[in-house]
Amino acid sequence: MELNAKIYIAGHRGMVGSAIHRRLIHEGFTNIVTRSSQELDLRNQSAVKEFFDTEKPEYVFLAAAKVGGIWANNTYRGTFLYDNLILQTNVIHEAYAHNVKKLMFLGSSCIYPKMAPQPLKEEYLLTGTLEPTNEPYAIAKIAGIKMCEAYRDQYGCNFISVMPTNLYGPNDNYDLNNSHVLPAMIRKFHEAKINNLPFVELWGSGSPLREFLHVDDLAAACYFLMQTYNGKEFVNIGTGTDISIAKLAILIKEIIGYNGETRWDTSKPDGTPRKLMSVGKLNALGYTATISLEEGIRSVYEEFAEHYEKNIAKK
Repeated sequence: MELNAKIYIAGHRGMVGSAIHRRLIHEGFTNIVTRSSQELDLRNQSAVKEFFDTEKPEYVFLAAAKVGGIWANNTYRGTFLYDNLILQTNVIHEAYAHNVKKLMFLGSSCIYPKMAPQPLKEEYLLTGTLEPTNEPYAIAKIAGIKMCEAYRDQYGCNFISVMPTNLYGPNDNYDLNNSHVLPAMIRKFHEAKINNLPFVELWGSGSPLREFLHVDDLAAACYFLMQTYNGKEFVNIGTGTDISIAKLAILIKEIIGYNGETRWDTSKPDGTPRKLMSVGKLNALGYTATISLEEGIRSVYEEFAEHYEKNIAKK
């Protein structure tokens, strides 16, 4: 990407899109195009076409998505399937129709079968049954990967896909009904600390293993791949290491300084037993994550605690 190239970041206000935005600015890019969901509804085909007609971006980062945790995914199954299918389809097709030089589609590690061998290698896609609680979201993301591949095959588009592992970082979602496990824990332990609560209740058994990547590491990897990778096959982005949910709770509890009890509600679902991404392909291409989990959580918690009263407590 040339420094003066026009780059469109779809989903620039989200955690991933905002991190990519920060990275591009850091690298010296200035011609960055953004639209909020209020300004441009990516589910509206004619609106997306009009946007591409007007702006004519040369490069696209497709980071826009309808996202949420286990509860949201399982409750709003139709919404997650419809919104993600239609918004990504509109952007990918218009990128082709307007001769975009390169597009990056960001997927999710939930695309892999529930009981796939660990660590999850790219070739395990479509080899087994998906985790039921987030199946609609996963199917939408798989469709995005395949659409990029199909447009490459049929039209010669340089459309690439990347699959991030579980993410955390600035601009994360701390709503307890819709957030992922790490930000939900941060909020629960913080509120228990400031309210002197005797215990914190967490979902599941604590036994599942999860991998967590700071979103700034993801953005750096996306920038690296956008500059260097032109392959048809998607690429996993992660750290290559995981931690149990129970040990994650202990780490977050210690960082926050909460001294109460942790209780596990085993009537709630655990989700997939383990999701560890194989990052051999990414590492071989020349990128390795650099932010440790403890370092990342400490920085995230400092930001969260600083803005808690304004952004969380009043909701």
